Amino acid sequence: MNKMKITLLLIVGSFAQLFGQKVWSLEECIQYAMDNNLSVKQAEYGVDNALLSEKQARASRLPNVSGQINGGYQFGRTIDPTTNTFENQRIGFNSFSINAGAVLFNGNAVNNSIKKGELDVRIAKLQGAEIQNNLSLNIANAYLNILLAQEQLENAKKQLVLSKDQLAQTDKLVNAGVLPRNNRLDFVSKVALDEQGVIEFENRLASAFLSLAHLLQLPSSDGLKIAVPDVIIPETEPALLIPERIYEIALQQQPQIKAADLSVESANLSVDISRAAMIPRLSVFGGLNSNYSTAAIDFEHPDVSNVTLVENEPVPVVINGVNGTLATFSPTGIVYPKKKYGAQVRENFGQNLGLSLQLPIYSNSQNKINLQRARINVLQQQVIGEQKRQALRTEIQNAVANARAGAKSYEAALKSKEAAQTAYESAIKRYELGAINTFDFASARNALDRAEINLIQTKYQYVFYLKVIDFYLGKEIKF
Repeated sequence: MNKMKITLLLIVGSFAQLFGQKVWSLEECIQYAMDNNLSVKQAEYGVDNALLSEKQARASRLPNVSGQINGGYQFGRTIDPTTNTFENQRIGFNSFSINAGAVLFNGNAVNNSIKKGELDVRIAKLQGAEIQNNLSLNIANAYLNILLAQEQLENAKKQLVLSKDQLAQTDKLVNAGVLPRNNRLDFVSKVALDEQGVIEFENRLASAFLSLAHLLQLPSSDGLKIAVPDVIIPETEPALLIPERIYEIALQQQPQIKAADLSVESANLSVDISRAAMIPRLSVFGGLNSNYSTAAIDFEHPDVSNVTLVENEPVPVVINGVNGTLATFSPTGIVYPKKKYGAQVRENFGQNLGLSLQLPIYSNSQNKINLQRARINVLQQQVIGEQKRQALRTEIQNAVANARAGAKSYEAALKSKEAAQTAYESAIKRYELGAINTFDFASARNALDRAEINLIQTKYQYVFYLKVIDFYLGKEIKF
């Protein structure tokens, strides 16, 4: 158990060292997830299964060939397989057969199965692309959350340094007798709040890194570092974002919509395949066979070396009206050898060739029910496709609404921060002149802190909303 723990720690440590030496860009995170994420791998296996099904459908065009070899002993009164006569003895037997068959016509089921297999492969690939797209979007969101938490943490640390400097400056004034000692209490409280804020944003940053590590299927987020790009607000006018125009483009880009349309085609082919089971089926067949038996006698090559003639009972006869007797003799001592193996196989060699017409008369309503189920599946796939279209339209409308609201929120947060900055700078001057007390000064600082945090948050939210729009437009997610 201790060895297992040490091995596990070494593995985790090696991962931490590996990822600690590398700074990951968004593109590298997405590519790594595509290569290692379990959902992506599962989708790839789905494509492999679909390819095998397509291969199996194509192979159904080929004839089937099977061989059979039997061997054993028969006891008691049994039929000799070489003479087809009853024998009351132990008989060893051996038989061979090769049979082949091919479908000539089965209601076009083979061709439709091949077409369905091709469609199912495309559907599986599109479903995999949908998983990859969603994963890319989730990684971009996690990446932005890390950038947001990092910037908020840096801002919180700067606020803490500034609060400590203001506390130190106030202590100097208090020690010099310029300010009363109670004035420092507001700054002591502000330092404590800023320290709490640093801890809070450190926890948010750790949680954001952990979310990204989970998406990348990493064992730990320790040592994981990401590149910090210049996050620039795109010059996009949200008012020009028209949901219907984006929706029309997304219909041609999003894999889930293409997969839904192909699923309807595949379901229609399933209807044709089910209908083919109710149509006569014509097949061709042929075979080769031979057998061997230990009871087979070679009558063509008797051993007559010890033959003797035995006189039988005289037989009375009448010849030209004269009564007489006829003497007959029977040979004895003739030995018939067992027929050799090779000779039996050659002599018993048989062939067959023919046509088979299978007429489906009644199958306990199974064929009819299967056809009805296939038709219902077509309707279900059509409903699923319409649901996906409606969901896509709703998602795009929400994305455009979020982008428009995000733009307004960002503009408002920017103005609020500028106003809070001006008010804080004014408060510094008034505080130094003694025109306001520490409470009013701390209130101005708190207002600026809230404005800066809100500006950071609205900026990254707005950037993410715009990236979502790019996602629906089929653009690559990058900074």
